[in-house]
Amino acid sequence: MKQPTRAPFATVLSVCVLVLTLIVTGSAVRALLDRPDSAPAQGGSGTRSHWVNTWTGMPQLTEPANLPPAPYTGEKSVLVDTTLRQTVRVTAGGHRIRLRFSNAYGDTPLPLTAVTVALPQGGKAGVGAVEPGSLRRVTFAGRDATTVPVGAQVVSDDLDFDLRAGTELTVTAYTARGQASLALTSHPGSRTTSYLVHGDHTRDQDLTGATAVDHWYLLSDVEVLAPARTRAVAVVGDSLTDGRGSTTNGNDRWPDQFFDRLRSRPDTSDIAVLNQAAGGNRVLNDGLGPNVLARLDRDVLSRSGVSWLILFEGVNDIGTAAATREAQRAVTDDLIAGYQQIVVRAHALGIRVYGATITPFAGNSLYDDGAGVREATRQRVNAWIRTPGHFDALIDFDRAVRDPSAPDRLLPALQVGDGLHLNPEGYRVLASAVPEGLFRNRG
Repeated sequence: MKQPTRAPFATVLSVCVLVLTLIVTGSAVRALLDRPDSAPAQGGSGTRSHWVNTWTGMPQLTEPANLPPAPYTGEKSVLVDTTLRQTVRVTAGGHRIRLRFSNAYGDTPLPLTAVTVALPQGGKAGVGAVEPGSLRRVTFAGRDATTVPVGAQVVSDDLDFDLRAGTELTVTAYTARGQASLALTSHPGSRTTSYLVHGDHTRDQDLTGATAVDHWYLLSDVEVLAPARTRAVAVVGDSLTDGRGSTTNGNDRWPDQFFDRLRSRPDTSDIAVLNQAAGGNRVLNDGLGPNVLARLDRDVLSRSGVSWLILFEGVNDIGTAAATREAQRAVTDDLIAGYQQIVVRAHALGIRVYGATITPFAGNSLYDDGAGVREATRQRVNAWIRTPGHFDALIDFDRAVRDPSAPDRLLPALQVGDGLHLNPEGYRVLASAVPEGLFRNRG
């Protein structure tokens, strides 16, 4: 009787390797699905979670006038042996959070000795006390302390902490050694009060004897772990978006009031709004902070969960260019080319870009040239923004706030009196001019 032919050893070995590969692959897939940022979100059947920015403050180099007051700024160092407590308003909720601290403009390392988070007393913006029992320790790779390298940022460990959309979060940081130079990273136009005091008071319920300043320092982002359908809209702008003319601790900039509108509707209530603006900012050239073309990757394209971008910027490019026909024709062409670059780069990551028309500035002592040369540029740029196909959609802020009887001017009741910046009611009008239908959730 003929004996059965035995399979060659190489064939048996190949089968074993294949089986082992399938087992390892299956384990890797299960491990991936079990990661926190793809775990089922609480309250969502079968949905996945991801990190979403819920608050941002565009990093800037702190100007001398905006540095912390004495004794927190010395001749060659800043924030030595100092506790900094600040509040920020989050725009998406979640049960886990993490923080980002920025040393983007530092020329020396930034040592953070201890950080805590808490809920502010009474849920208010700009207060120095926190709710009893709400304070939590923040760690970095399991440690209390970390050092942010020159030009870098650091992300904290994620932390169990319940946050509801539209509420305030208190972040308290202590740096024993401070920063060994005056190149401090901040967001001066916070329109929110922060507090400084010597010593480590990160775990104190209140900061007795603290010095109040209306600036944010060091903190650049707060993120939440949220259901997959939670997405963010980034707003890129200048002082009109940063909120000059709004109320300190009032959260009545136009992006704040736009967020309030989104939150009031069930189909847009889970959209975060990220205010990436700075006073004096420009599209083409550096001003207060880097130009938009330089900061787009940092402030929009790399931010967690962004699906939309609102671009409302260009007035400072027009207003700082010479009031000659040649210079204004050049800035028109360059602005349009810059807008096109922003759209192309955002589209590469699937981000829709909405263009907002530039609002009037007649009567402003710096930008109104009298002969209307800069106004002609504003009209040409706005005509391009309004042309279908250049942006994914139009937001006509110009039409919303201009005076019908003098279209080169803001409505008097909506401005602060300088012909350029709006008051809280003017910012409410801008917020109301943004079509809600542009933000149907893509999750």
